[in-house]
Amino acid sequence: MRTTVCPESVPVADTHDTIQVRGARENNLDDVSVDIPKRRLSVFTGVSGSGKSSLVFGTIAAESQRLINETYTTFVQSFMPSLGRPDVDTLRNLSAAIIVDQERMGANSRSTVGTATDAAAMLRIVFSRAGAPRLEPSSAFSFNSAEGMCPECEGLGRTHQVDVEELVDRDLSLNEGAITVPGFAVGNWYWQTMAHSGMVDPDLRLRDFTPEQWETFLHAPATRVKREGSSFTFEGLLVKVRRTHLSKDRESMQPHIRAFADRAVTYSDCPECGGTRLNGRARSVKVRGRTIAECAAMQIDDLAAFVRTVEDPSVKPLVDNLAHTLDSLVEVGLGYLSLDRESGTLSGGEAQRVKMVRHLGSSLSDVTYVFDEPTVGLHPHDIERMNRLLLGLRDKGNTVLVVEHKPETVAIADHVVDLGPGAGPDGGRLTYTGDVAGLRASGTLTGRHLDHRATLREKVRTPTGVISITGADSHNLKDVSVDIPLGVLTAVTGVAGSGKSSLIHGSLPGRDGVVVVDQSPIRGSRRSNPATYTGLLDPIRTAFARANKVKASLFSANSEGACPECKGAGVIYTDLAMMAGVASTCEQCQGTRFRPEVLTHTLRGRNISQVLAMSVEQARDFFTTGQASAILRRMHDVGLGYLGLGQPLTTLSGGERQRLRLAVNMAREAAVYVLDEPTSGLHPADVDRLLALLDQLVDDGGTVVVIEHHQAVMAHADHIVDLGPGAGHDGGRVVFEGSPERMAAEADTLTARHLRAYLGGV
Repeated sequence: MRTTVCPESVPVADTHDTIQVRGARENNLDDVSVDIPKRRLSVFTGVSGSGKSSLVFGTIAAESQRLINETYTTFVQSFMPSLGRPDVDTLRNLSAAIIVDQERMGANSRSTVGTATDAAAMLRIVFSRAGAPRLEPSSAFSFNSAEGMCPECEGLGRTHQVDVEELVDRDLSLNEGAITVPGFAVGNWYWQTMAHSGMVDPDLRLRDFTPEQWETFLHAPATRVKREGSSFTFEGLLVKVRRTHLSKDRESMQPHIRAFADRAVTYSDCPECGGTRLNGRARSVKVRGRTIAECAAMQIDDLAAFVRTVEDPSVKPLVDNLAHTLDSLVEVGLGYLSLDRESGTLSGGEAQRVKMVRHLGSSLSDVTYVFDEPTVGLHPHDIERMNRLLLGLRDKGNTVLVVEHKPETVAIADHVVDLGPGAGPDGGRLTYTGDVAGLRASGTLTGRHLDHRATLREKVRTPTGVISITGADSHNLKDVSVDIPLGVLTAVTGVAGSGKSSLIHGSLPGRDGVVVVDQSPIRGSRRSNPATYTGLLDPIRTAFARANKVKASLFSANSEGACPECKGAGVIYTDLAMMAGVASTCEQCQGTRFRPEVLTHTLRGRNISQVLAMSVEQARDFFTTGQASAILRRMHDVGLGYLGLGQPLTTLSGGERQRLRLAVNMAREAAVYVLDEPTSGLHPADVDRLLALLDQLVDDGGTVVVIEHHQAVMAHADHIVDLGPGAGHDGGRVVFEGSPERMAAEADTLTARHLRAYLGGV
């Protein structure tokens, strides 16, 4: 039996063949020391919250990036984020780290799959050299260039119409608050530049404006105005609103601005370019009968086949490179996308795979690539291809570090580092390091679950009714009609891009009793945490107030109890002008966020700061009754027992956000729960707990619909709806409906084949 390697047994000999970590204490890491082989594929395992990301991202990758940043001039560093040194004794033999994570690629509508992978740049050069009529500058085919963009929409592909009636109340004057746009309240700066400009009468009802006054009020261009010794710029309301509120992409807007835009603005394809973003000259050029706009709109796997038909010798090397890039996108399971797909619309998993393609053709070697669950959102069929790419990066002489839960990826590792044994305070220790065979024999939680398999139900539940979906045709769906059974657990399966999300998210939300629990970001400031989001803080504050006979508002760091120095943030942000800003712990409250007198009030020997520092599990032992106990129980049931009550929501992964939303919504009875890949970020041991929770929701009278790739969820379901047979235009159809047992026995879909293999050939 392979024994666990303890920190004390790690050799201290300095060798350039290993990354040497000594005394890592970042977050919950408990003085971890470990050697990681270079130019190998190392997978980091352990339950959620065990310290994997703290070791890989928070320690190794963070220090590599910090050291690289320090090589730049102070001026250049001023444009970079401030990176503190990780809490670790020593790190030796680091190489440059490239982080390929699941962060979305931003909501800039000028960024597309094509621009993010350089495929668009190569395609533009092909058209500039081989297109007819000839248009030689490649920039003439770019919607981000003045030479190529449509003049009507300025390369955005869509225009918007503003409903003026949503901007003003015509029955009021400016002084009475006629402008209803956010940020234009009476007395604020925007309002003053209009009301005090002398260009319009602030006491006249808008309804009584003359046509000339109305034109000035709405459409006047920026004009410099001097009034009573002050100088400022006046511009019409519509001009200002478009510039200040509507020039950003919807997803990057503040929530209140987004709500305003949703009710006041109607977006449509640009009538001039038809949504292609390009001017008429660029759209007139063709290669083998197709325009560049048509090529950018093609499904990537079809485009890869098309570019290989371009035989012009002047672009042969370029066509080969472009075809290789497109093949790489297909290889990572993104062949169903198109180059004109906006980057901001990609899921976290899709974004990570697009970033990965950037590096596949790189000439760099001997660098460290760091991946965060690269298999997230992938069907088992696509995981095999992802594994080949990870091995390909390693074989180019790179060090590949992967945080991962999927046994299929753990199995291909050269080296495994397992952390645990539990999560949060119960984790952060090295429980195993070595090869995969040794992990299986190690007796650790990961080792025991590596070959664990969920089994088919002995008897599936009987539906109590159905939700009918008829004629669904959004995106790639082909007039799909299907019944989703009520009172059971249904798994909706299929390869990435087969139409699962289009079917479920396009048909079920908005119906009575349907609760959608997804992985989208939770909106809120850096002050938001699990206690505030779940409503747990309210009964905690009430308990403190009753025990000390004071107001509950004292125990809020966003209200009366806030430290006056840091305003309840716990840190002080210092702007160092030309150098990067620094966030430092507030000296007055020592990071507790509260006034000193607030911390003198205790509840069973603990002050409010100490309670918020507890994990969910610790808090369950502290609050054993009432509303607080009920909320904590739900958080435990969804597998978040390791989370800190005061942990910023911005630090949560997509899977953790989804499970937190589920904990909040579990208070609702007999609902239809729609979950999107709830196994994301879950250790195999935690998947069993999730399955028990889903059973509980159904047994309590609810219905659960899960969009999922994990075979354990498929096997455990009562009913499966499988979409396909492929992705993009090769998908969009229901290829199987029925029980998991019947799928494994009878169906011949990609999902069925992998389910059969998972069940051992049943």
